[in-house]
Amino acid sequence: MADPKKLFIKTYGCQMNVHDSERMAEVLAGEGYVPTATADDADMVLLNTCHIREKASEKLFSDLGRLRPLKSANPDLKIAVAGCVAQAEGAEIIRRMPLVDLVVGPQSYHRLPAMLRATGPVVDTEFPPEDKFDHLPQRKGSRGPTAFLTVQEGCDKFCAFCVVPYTRGSEVSRPAVRILTEARDLVSRGVREITLLGQNVNAWHGSEGGLGRLIRDLALIEGLARIRYTTSHPNDMSDDLIAAHGDVPQLMPYLHLPVQSGSDRILKAMNRKHTADHYLRLVDRIRAVRPDILLSSDFIVGFPGETDTDFAATMALIRTVGYGAAFSFRYSPRPGTPAALKPAVPSDVADARLQALQALVTAQQHAAQDAMVGCETTVLYEKPGRMPGQWTGKSEHLQAVHVEDPNGQAGLIVPVRIIAASTNSLAGRRLD
Repeated sequence: MADPKKLFIKTYGCQMNVHDSERMAEVLAGEGYVPTATADDADMVLLNTCHIREKASEKLFSDLGRLRPLKSANPDLKIAVAGCVAQAEGAEIIRRMPLVDLVVGPQSYHRLPAMLRATGPVVDTEFPPEDKFDHLPQRKGSRGPTAFLTVQEGCDKFCAFCVVPYTRGSEVSRPAVRILTEARDLVSRGVREITLLGQNVNAWHGSEGGLGRLIRDLALIEGLARIRYTTSHPNDMSDDLIAAHGDVPQLMPYLHLPVQSGSDRILKAMNRKHTADHYLRLVDRIRAVRPDILLSSDFIVGFPGETDTDFAATMALIRTVGYGAAFSFRYSPRPGTPAALKPAVPSDVADARLQALQALVTAQQHAAQDAMVGCETTVLYEKPGRMPGQWTGKSEHLQAVHVEDPNGQAGLIVPVRIIAASTNSLAGRRLD
C-alpha cells in the first residue's frame, strides 16, 4: 500500500473559511491525503484565502513567495489557492505565481479531485449550476463536541464596501431536510453544539418559517444541546427568530449582529439599508426576550466621507448598546466595490479613530468578563487545558472558560461558578 500523501491547509479569515477548509480536507482524503501540521513535509499545500480585509492579495502573494523554495526542492509538490481571493483574482494568480497548480473558488472546491488529475495549471472560479453539497463526501468518523454547519451562502445586500456578493455569489439557502440530516449525523458522532453558518445566515429561506423555524426543528434533535448562528444582518432579524432567543433553550445567549457604523449618513453611504435607531430598537427587542444575551458587532472606521460627527455617533451607539465583544477595522478599499472609488479619510485620522473605538469596546469586553465573576453558567468541555486536570471550553455566552476538573472529558456540559476573569478567558469551578 502506498504511503499517504500529506496535506497542509492554511486558513485565512472567517468561520465559513474554517468550515470550507474542513470540507476540502474531506474531499482530498478521498484522493489519499492526510493532514500535516507543516508545509515543509507536505505533498500538497492549500491556501484558503479571505478577501474581506486590507491587502488580502498581497498577503497571499507573500505567502506564495515563501513556498517557492519548497516547490524548487520538490517539483511534485502541489500548491493550491482557494477561497475568495482565488475567486477574485483567478488566472492572475497563475500569471504572477507560476508555482501555483490549482486555483479554485469557494463554490467549486468539490471539483478538486478532477482538478488534481488535469494536466497543467487549472483555474475553476465559475459558479457551477450544481450544488457543491450534493457532491461532497459524507462526513465520517467521530467528531469533537462542536461543529460548523453551513446553511446559507452568498449575499444580496451589496454593501458598498464588501466583495462577498462578487466572490461568494448571490444568496443560496440549503434545503431544511438536508441540514437536519447533516445535523443528526453530526450529533450521532459526538457533536453537542452546532454553529449555523452563512454570509447572511438569518436570510436563510430553505423552508417556510426561515431561520427561526429551522432552529426550532434542530432543537428537537436528541443530544443536540447547543445551537448558535453567525453572521447575521439587522434587516433579516425576523419576529420569529427574535422570539426563538426566548423560546428555545438550546439557542445560546450570544448574538453577533454587525452594525458597521452609528451614523445614519454613513450607513446610507454604505448601502446598509437600516438606521442606527432601527438597530437600537432591534437590540431592545432581542434583550426583552433574552435579557442576559451577550452581543458582539463589526465596525468599520474611516469609511469614505466619515466626519468627526459621524464617528461620534458610532461611539455613542457603542456606549448605548454595551458590547461583550466587537471586531473593528479601518476601512480598506476592495477593488470593484462602489466605496473604493470615493476619496479616503486621511490615514492618521482613521488610525486615531480606530484606536479610540477599540479602547472603548475593550473596556466593555473587560466589564462583561468581570461581570461574570460569581455567576453560574454551563461550560461545554472541548479539550484539556494547559495544566494537568484542567479542561477548556465555552460558556453559554461563547466565552472561553478554564475549569479545574480531573474527571472532565470532551463533550461534557457541566455547571460552573466563575471565580476569576481575564481579558480573553474566565476561570471556573465545577459545581456538581
